[in-house]
Amino acid sequence: MVTLQLSCPIIVKPQAKLPILGLARNQQKHLSKLPSSFPASLYICSSQEPHYPIPLFPPVDQSVAAVVFGDGSESRLYPLTKRRSEGAIPLAANYRLVDAVVSNCINSNINKIYALTQFNSTSLNLHLSRAFTGILRGKDGFVEVIAAYQSLEDQDWFQGNADAIRRCLWVLEEYPVTEFLILPGHHLYKMDYQRLIEAHRNNKADITIVALNAIRDKHPGFGFLRVNPANQVIEFSMKSERETITSISGKSSRKSDSVASGNFPSMGIYLINRDTMSRLLKEYLPEATDLGSEVIPAAISIGMKVEAYLFDGYWEDMRSIEAFYHANMECIKRSNMRYNFYDRDCPVYTMPRCLPPTMIREAVIRDSVVGDGCIINRCKIKGTIIGMRTRIGDGAVIEDSVIMGADFYQQEEDIQSSGKCINHKAIPVGIGEDTQIKKAVIDKNARIGKNVLIINKDGVQEGDREANGYIISEGIVVILHGAEIADGSII
Repeated sequence: MVTLQLSCPIIVKPQAKLPILGLARNQQKHLSKLPSSFPASLYICSSQEPHYPIPLFPPVDQSVAAVVFGDGSESRLYPLTKRRSEGAIPLAANYRLVDAVVSNCINSNINKIYALTQFNSTSLNLHLSRAFTGILRGKDGFVEVIAAYQSLEDQDWFQGNADAIRRCLWVLEEYPVTEFLILPGHHLYKMDYQRLIEAHRNNKADITIVALNAIRDKHPGFGFLRVNPANQVIEFSMKSERETITSISGKSSRKSDSVASGNFPSMGIYLINRDTMSRLLKEYLPEATDLGSEVIPAAISIGMKVEAYLFDGYWEDMRSIEAFYHANMECIKRSNMRYNFYDRDCPVYTMPRCLPPTMIREAVIRDSVVGDGCIINRCKIKGTIIGMRTRIGDGAVIEDSVIMGADFYQQEEDIQSSGKCINHKAIPVGIGEDTQIKKAVIDKNARIGKNVLIINKDGVQEGDREANGYIISEGIVVILHGAEIADGSII
């Protein structure tokens, strides 16, 4: 028997070193570079740049507050969001998606962080309130969760991100900050926001929009920027899911030079001056509900100075189950890891847990990440993420999969006695004996029986079997949270 002490996810790779430093830059495979004619004056940030403190006045920790959104009402990661918001989805064995964004703030010296939540927010609110308090306490900072609420003045819930900010300005303006950094809370990337703030202040901008400096096969859905050679956004347009241009468009009254301008997809990240935010939401657009489709185009149209800031590092907006699956697979690469959880200069923070070491009993594990507190018996695992408290039975074979783990333990004697467990279900939480799993996502607390095949044997690309405890999305089998798959099932 071998017992491994795991304080953070560990990659099990024979004769391989952890890729902590010296990673080569590797752009996202679905990105194609824009023509070289884009404006030379554009600020471009790389996720691989050193994250050293940048002397700014006023200091970032005193003058900038981050506003993080969990997600919207229409999730693209269903059924993983059936009982939780996108920001609360487990990632890379020990983390949640929102951890990446909050960690960017902490590593960028932004210590005042507000999280505005509404849909399926219980898990996210609990995680945020527990995970970062100790980290920020010594920096005179905080993560404050503001859940959607009703008041005597407004009986509705939040109608969109702009409406949420407007209704929470009385809280957000409590501290004398000069800028608000608006962030989606379910994207995976590393960015030094200090460089964004520096560019924003040097340009004397009212609003700075972060955009990708490359075109993706699938547009992110946050709009497109048309940028002139002076680095100013002269047009902002939105596209629907069917790739048709909508009427949502803002054009600046400034005349553009004859030099070719660039078109860039927005990342949905906005740095907005405090007084600009207040004037837009209270005076100019008191009924607006969405920043991207209403507020930003209006700001451009009325002549506010809106600048672009380009980002050329790895960025994944989790637009589908497939995107989420591949983002997890980044953790187990031997080289060219595009998102590095092992970067000591830019650590990813999460909730500290008091879990026992993972126990491995004669298992063969290759190119995998194993979280804390697992019990792994005599099985074979390859290219897989094993989440916290996962129990895997003898003879199981798991390949190229994401196992999210469990929220609780079951006692060994309860599992073995009469085939029953504590809550009287015949199948215990975890992966049963002699089960085979390939290219699947197993959500938390799933009960996979013995001799089960989860291999998509018919090669189905899309399938809705939610009533049976699973769906298939883009060829990936997803087992629902708490689902029970009976012994001998074939999926």
